[in-house]
Amino acid sequence: MTGPLRLAYMGTPDFAVPALRALIAAGHDIVCVYSQPPRPAGRGQKQRLSAVHAFAEAQGIPVRTPKSLRDPAEQQEFSALALDAAIVAAYGLILPKAILNAPKLGCFNIHASLLPRWRGAAPIHRAILAGDSETGVTIMQMDEGLDTGDMIRVESVPISDGTTASNLHDALADLGAELIVAALESVVAGTATATPQPEQGVTYATKLSKDEGRLDWRRSAIELARAVRAYTPWPGAWFDHGNTRIKVLAAETVPENGAPGTVLDDQLTIACGDGALRLRTVQRSGKGPVDAQSFVRGYDLPPGTLLS
Repeated sequence: MTGPLRLAYMGTPDFAVPALRALIAAGHDIVCVYSQPPRPAGRGQKQRLSAVHAFAEAQGIPVRTPKSLRDPAEQQEFSALALDAAIVAAYGLILPKAILNAPKLGCFNIHASLLPRWRGAAPIHRAILAGDSETGVTIMQMDEGLDTGDMIRVESVPISDGTTASNLHDALADLGAELIVAALESVVAGTATATPQPEQGVTYATKLSKDEGRLDWRRSAIELARAVRAYTPWPGAWFDHGNTRIKVLAAETVPENGAPGTVLDDQLTIACGDGALRLRTVQRSGKGPVDAQSFVRGYDLPPGTLLS
């Protein structure tokens, strides 16, 4: 097989846009894009296209948004595309066997972790929360399991104390775009090696929930600092003071101690179960982000206050 591949691209959020852009730039024929159906969003709850859907439409690529791929009619339509391969990135639907087997070369997934660590829905956030020193992208030949297929390409990136889910997301999205193009080149050239995933080291990255962002001061400062970085920008790390919800956008650990939840000084240092968390950037509901000094000048949160 030589020349451009005839591809379907299956993805939904921002993470999946760079790879689609790269495949187009590489000259592949994207005959159809599959994405999650439009969903209500914003105050007006108007139907909003997914990031991939909007990008594909702007490129003039047909978009399909089935709610499921288990319908035989949907599977027949997919098979009729006569694909060389399908590329999947954060699509959000399970691919049945009939879909997986339809393209000549199969289906390839761009997964944002070093498999088999962090299979599942939220690998970027879970890697930061766990204190991992690195993560990366795995290009995988898909099978019927949950992120269990053979690995075609793997590349790692470090996780530092300054890494947030937001900047890690962007780095891995760009890396995934680079790797999928290279992986397809190797598949076409016949030089690709499919390596089974190790049986040891399997972990699962469960889907994030909105309530996860609540900061529990009984936990260690290190854990809470990770939470602040992992939950930026969504669902956000936050705590309540009375009827006011305060989101924490940036924070650092400091070697101080006190009863968990106690405001220790006028620099927004909060005692934790072990150590303390100094809040650097915060945001009240309905207000813009401010640094700690600006916040304490305009909001009464004096030393000695005990937060729930």
